[in-house]
Amino acid sequence: MSLAMSPRGYANQYRQTAVSSAVLDASPHQLVSLMLAGARERAQLAIACLERGDLPRKAKAINEASTIIGGLDGSLNLEAGGDIADGLAALYDYAQRRLVDANVNNDAAPLAEIDGLLADIESAWNAITPDAMP
Repeated sequence: MSLAMSPRGYANQYRQTAVSSAVLDASPHQLVSLMLAGARERAQLAIACLERGDLPRKAKAINEASTIIGGLDGSLNLEAGGDIADGLAALYDYAQRRLVDANVNNDAAPLAEIDGLLADIESAWNAITPDAMP
């Protein structure tokens, strides 16, 4: 009996390997960038799942976004980061609450809002030169 993988299986395996390689080779600055992009991708995926009625996959995408945002929040240095870190912590908390709203109410609006908020953070983060960071 052959255990050959389907083309979709190969694509998924390749994507996982590419993501793992990117994470292993990433600087701390790049890791945050990857996390922001990943959370945004999950929010966008959840919106697409809602549009096609795939509620189990929507819930999984929201859970993944929540996990990533939790990681971003956990990486904040509130002592050294001052007001910026405090503001990001509040924003991440807000995003988590909006994810719950989106999941419970099957509502795409909070997901689009989170995507927009994270896009703003991602844009600002990517504009930072890592050499300028302490």
